[in-house]
Amino acid sequence: MRAAPYLPGPAGWLWLITYVGVLIWSGIEPHDRLTWWMEVSPAMLGLAILIATRRRFPLTPLAYVLILLFAIILMVGGHYTYARVPAFDVIGGWFGWPRNNFDKLGHFAQGLVPAIVAREILLRFSVVRVRAWLAPIILAICLAISAFYELIEWWAALLNEQAVESFLGTQGYVWDTQSDMALALLGAAVALLTLSRWHDRQLAAVTSNQ
Repeated sequence: MRAAPYLPGPAGWLWLITYVGVLIWSGIEPHDRLTWWMEVSPAMLGLAILIATRRRFPLTPLAYVLILLFAIILMVGGHYTYARVPAFDVIGGWFGWPRNNFDKLGHFAQGLVPAIVAREILLRFSVVRVRAWLAPIILAICLAISAFYELIEWWAALLNEQAVESFLGTQGYVWDTQSDMALALLGAAVALLTLSRWHDRQLAAVTSNQ
């Protein structure tokens, strides 16, 4: 039996309306149009994949919500660039941060969200049969994704000097690349430690409908 979508009806429409609304706002007079395209294109690609797989492989509500939150982070970063998000300038003033740390939130989410998506795929396709290996494999996948994204940032910087600050958002921090990957790893670990049981209950609902 084919599984039913897990964000049907009003919830699914609310998800899509939120995504499209933030995307439209993000694209209205962004700080730098080229940087906007580079930052937002992963969110657009993610939406295309979700639409293409919504019937054959619908995700759990948790996965859908986390993906939406990650897409919003990308869109906000694309609109302002990661070094200029106003809310984090204010927060930085409260805590005495020497830089705008919105990009660090993005890299934390870059680990947290893929961890749940990878967990869902690995479990539903029975890729990992020994549960003890599940967390190490997911952490390795998330760290690999983060490292590959750092390579993309490097390649973008080589192609366009303006991207060094707008796209990379290093803000002069010499350990930016290493801290980005560390935060992605931390995000993945936090996801596994705090969301696994909730995710397991939703996965059980998916399995019962198949």
